[in-house]
Amino acid sequence: MVKIIMRQSRKQTAWKKSRTFGDVKGGRRWPKLKDNIVKRKHSLLKPSEFDELPIYMVQNPSKDFYFPITIDDIKNVLAQLPSEHVEGLTHIWLRKTNKKEKYQGVYTVGSGVRLITLYPFPKSNQLILGKERPTHKLLTWYKGYASEPQKEKDNWHIEFTEESARRYYLERLLLHEIGHYVNETLVRNKTARYKSENSADNYAFNMKIDI
Repeated sequence: MVKIIMRQSRKQTAWKKSRTFGDVKGGRRWPKLKDNIVKRKHSLLKPSEFDELPIYMVQNPSKDFYFPITIDDIKNVLAQLPSEHVEGLTHIWLRKTNKKEKYQGVYTVGSGVRLITLYPFPKSNQLILGKERPTHKLLTWYKGYASEPQKEKDNWHIEFTEESARRYYLERLLLHEIGHYVNETLVRNKTARYKSENSADNYAFNMKIDI
């Protein structure tokens, strides 16, 4: 069941409006930008004890983008993972992108919310990698899902199909964000938590699922 998105008004927010609602613990950025961990706000209500978790939310993407996966696809993945790896997730949001959003996906935690947000994929099924030749590490991340890099005019790019984009979202992107949740909730070593991007990548590489 897909739930309607709930936002907090100023009257519903018990703290000052300058209060940070949640912090990003990590996210997979679009490849032409460097990975980074930044502060980000969310405006979701903490689930009640009667809510079935996680709460799923879907927005219509803009005309040039689409979601290659469905809520049922996500549920199938979560059902295959150890329960302690997913049981504390409160929300999964397929969220419309905008010019300010530079992420493919992010994991955000705060105010009783543990949220995975996934953003839509270009309808062209093409990812622009930037002006410099993509690194071996970046190409390894997309290996098995995209074509070999090609240069057109000033930019390198890789090509997907709808099916390979679907597999990428489920086997890499979604698992990467779940890896951030596992790292934040189950890993007690502070050094390992600090290196959360590598930990999340390793989780996505090593966790095998059937889709």
